[in-house]
Amino acid sequence: MTTFTALTTLTAKAQAEALGEAMERLNPEPTGIGVFEMEDGSGLWEVGGYFTEAPDEAGLALLAAMHDAKPFVVSEVPETDWVAHVRRELAPVEAGRFFVYGSHDADKLPEGRIPLLIEAAMAFGTGHHGTTLGCLLALDCLLDQGFAANKVADIGCGTAVLAMAAARVWDGTILASDIDEVAVEVAEANLKANGMAGQVTCLEAAGFDHPQLQEQAPFDLIFANILKGPLVALSPELAANLRPGGYAILSGILNEQADDVVAVYAQNGINLTRREEIGEWTTLLLQKAA
Repeated sequence: MTTFTALTTLTAKAQAEALGEAMERLNPEPTGIGVFEMEDGSGLWEVGGYFTEAPDEAGLALLAAMHDAKPFVVSEVPETDWVAHVRRELAPVEAGRFFVYGSHDADKLPEGRIPLLIEAAMAFGTGHHGTTLGCLLALDCLLDQGFAANKVADIGCGTAVLAMAAARVWDGTILASDIDEVAVEVAEANLKANGMAGQVTCLEAAGFDHPQLQEQAPFDLIFANILKGPLVALSPELAANLRPGGYAILSGILNEQADDVVAVYAQNGINLTRREEIGEWTTLLLQKAA
């Protein structure tokens, strides 16, 4: 099926939300509408609509003018078998002692590596993105140093690949949380696919706002592979839930944003011990003062 997208940008959140609401009254109706703050530091908001038939471009132009938005850019998106496409494009990833792969590459598992199966249909957090790869390499570095954790939290877990990596190398309490209910379901499916059901507890939560997270705190290691803004906002709460001497592995940070994140965490008593850039993304390994 051919689908269509219609995208525009605005300078204010309220205008963007109002435009998104107005798009719901278009004919033909969009099958989905998204309103997002752009992650490039521009301060702009993007509004997008998705259509199963060609949208009313005159109606879109009128809405853009009424809400002081840039003209919509309408694009036709051809039908694609995305799972097959991802399978072709995503080769297995080696991150130190970890090996992240899809079931179509099960015959490529090297001897002596720690396997993490993530299906192509669940591509967010497969290890191919510089943020996930950086977190796995930071964990590998901790293992090389002889660090061991009894309590681990993976905040904003996505596929839970990081929580699973921790569960592969340590016994103990490992919690994986995400604000998105679908991500929690994906995490649980991945645990089952890896024969790890019950080794990681998956929770729907914003930050550390869950009774089980509060009950198990403080943690020896906390993963937070999210974005700069949420990481900065989370810093006091993360510091409160990390034990003295414990480590945090942070990513989802553009290279030019890393110094700001390091500074904020230092103010909360969590100091940089290692940083790694992979492409445009930085991963930070930090330790809370003992």
